[in-house]
Amino acid sequence: MEQIELKHVYFQYPNGYLANEDLNLTVKKGEQIAIVGQNGAGKTTAVKLMNGLHKPSKGEVIVDGKNTKKFTTAQIARYVGYVFQNPDDQIFNQSVYAEIAYMPKYYKMSASEIKNRVEESAALLKIESFLDKNPFEIPYVMRKFVTIAAILATKPQYIILDEPTAGQDLKGIEVLADLLKILKKQNIGTVTITHDMDFVANNFERTVVMANKRIIADGKTRDIFGEDDILRESKIKRTLAGEVAVELGMGKCILNIPDFLQEWSKLEVKDGK
Repeated sequence: MEQIELKHVYFQYPNGYLANEDLNLTVKKGEQIAIVGQNGAGKTTAVKLMNGLHKPSKGEVIVDGKNTKKFTTAQIARYVGYVFQNPDDQIFNQSVYAEIAYMPKYYKMSASEIKNRVEESAALLKIESFLDKNPFEIPYVMRKFVTIAAILATKPQYIILDEPTAGQDLKGIEVLADLLKILKKQNIGTVTITHDMDFVANNFERTVVMANKRIIADGKTRDIFGEDDILRESKIKRTLAGEVAVELGMGKCILNIPDFLQEWSKLEVKDGK
């Protein structure tokens, strides 16, 4: 079956620190989910288990029928691409082109296929003009796009984005939102860790909430933001539109400005009768 599945997964670091406890999660091919929670909740450790960077101390991680314990990280990475939060932890080539082309070359693709993949991936992230630049000499936010393009060039079945909106301006966030739509059309599963609740509210129908090393909620984004107990335990907040709606007595399930305006128009019509 084409999905990532975590079955009663625990992960303990060599120093004895237990980072994840009893994780149960399924991400189907083509599905897009957000994972939210405060620092230390176990989010990054959880996604590193999905692509084989970590192997579970207990339980199983299954990727498209393959138990990650039986495969190398490189083998699993062909299915699940992971984009680091800090691009400087990922980039090591002297040009943007070489960075994006590195894994296709590693997989011994033809020169024409490598060129096509580099150009296609760069176009998706709007970084074509940087291909001949040294990645360490371009803006930080563009370096983040380089690392995403490098993973996309391998054409994984799933891609993990760790805090992709951090440091991005509105234009950058629009590029990421458009990218998510394209990945969905291509049936690529996407798992996004983020502290940006507006990005979650605007782009994800399903949200997974982590706190204290565990998954405490998994469901429709609108339902998640409507539950005070979940927000309190995970220490995440509603969007500004959601907070204003609660203060005005408009309910707890308004996610964003379009939601707010739609509900406000209903109130105006009701008051006008």
